[in-house]
Amino acid sequence: MAPVEISGLSKRFSGVLAVNDLSFEIEAGRVTGFLGPNGAGKSTTLRALLGLIRPTAGTATFGGRRYEELERPSTQVGAVLEDASFHPGRTARNHLRVLAATGDHAFERVDAVLADVGLSDAADRRVGGYSMGMKQRLGIAAALLGDPEVLILDEPTNGLDPPGIAWMRGLVREQAERGRAVLISSHLLAEVAQSVDDVVVISHGELRARGTLEDVLGGDEGLVTVVRAQDDDRLARALQDAGHPVQRSGDGLLVPGVSPEEVGVVAGDAGVYLVGLAPQVRSLEQAFFALTGDKG
Repeated sequence: MAPVEISGLSKRFSGVLAVNDLSFEIEAGRVTGFLGPNGAGKSTTLRALLGLIRPTAGTATFGGRRYEELERPSTQVGAVLEDASFHPGRTARNHLRVLAATGDHAFERVDAVLADVGLSDAADRRVGGYSMGMKQRLGIAAALLGDPEVLILDEPTNGLDPPGIAWMRGLVREQAERGRAVLISSHLLAEVAQSVDDVVVISHGELRARGTLEDVLGGDEGLVTVVRAQDDDRLARALQDAGHPVQRSGDGLLVPGVSPEEVGVVAGDAGVYLVGLAPQVRSLEQAFFALTGDKG
């Protein structure tokens, strides 16, 4: 059973469908990027997973159990949400000591996680004087306190400078190498593409793609065929029946990982007349935008 499983998840707020029939899994020992533009439904999904809101339909579970059913949840799941807050008059060390006492963790873990996130020298300063990047590190320290099997990070690079972003990449890779399932939620593809193994792409609350980074987005400078036909819908069905992924773009179709010659053969077999056919090289960002319909 997967460490994290989202199955048929839907959430409606006052008539607005924020998440619609969403399903995907997160595997142990891998870093998964949960990607989509702002407002795509990522935070709603994470809140449902962490038991902060109740789904309208479907399930969100850890090893088959809802968050509220976990015994000592902080030893199984560590999470940093985008709107994490801290008592400004409390030091980082005392903040973590309170969490350690609440979660029944050894106080030795406090010093260990402070060192892991590079806050040992600032541990006795009040959090109210911390920069945004330091607060982000403290949130990650809190998530690591219980040595969890699953790590969930919502927009983890917010407030981090370039060295901090590089540190974050190293941290999540290290966690995955230790066998943990790591989920990074972000609307910034460029800041997570170098550290993830798999991606789940959503837009308008619906799944757009899932799989390895290379399979879903084609990799930088990946082959894509641009094609236009007299009947794009009919061509799209023929390409899908042949096992090729198809994406809409403007007044034509994008077919990633497939050569113009292969597309031409499918069109000929289907009796579809083509009015345009050409290879196109595109970046990861362009592939992401094609999936989400977002322009940055």
